[in-house]
Amino acid sequence: MYVLVPDDPVFFAKFESLEEPLLRHLYLLHSAGLEESDDERIIADAYDSWVQVLLKLPLWSQWHATDTSAEPAPGEPAGYTLHSAGGTQLTTLYAIEVTAADLGHLTACLDLFAAAGRTRRAVPGRADAEAGADRPEREDALVDVFRRVMEVLLLPQPQRLLDTLRQVTRQGRTGAVTLPAEEETEYRRYCEDIVTILSSGDTFAYRSHRALYL
Repeated sequence: MYVLVPDDPVFFAKFESLEEPLLRHLYLLHSAGLEESDDERIIADAYDSWVQVLLKLPLWSQWHATDTSAEPAPGEPAGYTLHSAGGTQLTTLYAIEVTAADLGHLTACLDLFAAAGRTRRAVPGRADAEAGADRPEREDALVDVFRRVMEVLLLPQPQRLLDTLRQVTRQGRTGAVTLPAEEETEYRRYCEDIVTILSSGDTFAYRSHRALYL
């Protein structure tokens, strides 16, 4: 299946930030010395799926490249610029192919973390017993970021816009791609949804993020 993701530093930063807590939770479960649990299996599968999606994110290798001429990694979409019907350059969206299994693994892990948070808050004194006074807040922040990332990945795509960008991806096109007026309208609504999902709740962050799409 295909999803549309933006060449957007806010989305990339939130997605990338999931690596450390996934690995930390996996390490804590593994270091307990118990037989492999269902929780450990869920998180391990989610981490593997996180890597698979990361490798397909638009131009992900160039975020870390010191050489701006770095070529896209294998399987990574070729770069192109997206323009409105009036010629204005837009933040580029890329159609990337992901598997339902990978999305399912990530969703299962999010559900696991969210359930753990609800249990922690429901048990009196549980939060105080956590190692580190700020750990409950960190866990809640993790769930919030994870939820926002998954909502973007699962956001229903406008079919005409998806078809256009899938064709661009299949052809490996570079250079400029211009959206017809109808697809530009779909694009702007879709991007507004992305900004709302990722940055709602913080007025300054929302305004700054939205400015990337103007």
